[in-house]
Amino acid sequence: MPTEIKDVDEFIEISRRARYCLVKRLKDIVKLKLRTRRMLYTLKVKPSQTDEILRKIHCEIREI
Repeated sequence: MPTEIKDVDEFIEISRRARYCLVKRLKDIVKLKLRTRRMLYTLKVKPSQTDEILRKIHCEIREI
């Protein structure tokens, strides 16, 4: 089961141990998904915040 993260800073901290980050762009929201060894973490953000968060992520970024 994926775990939803509400805090951006916590999401960035988890990205240090993640293998990759998936970016799924929908109409009015963007879902960022971090894949770690055991868990999948998701974060829902507005499209305007996406670029700022992606610059801070410490793993490979994949667009869906």
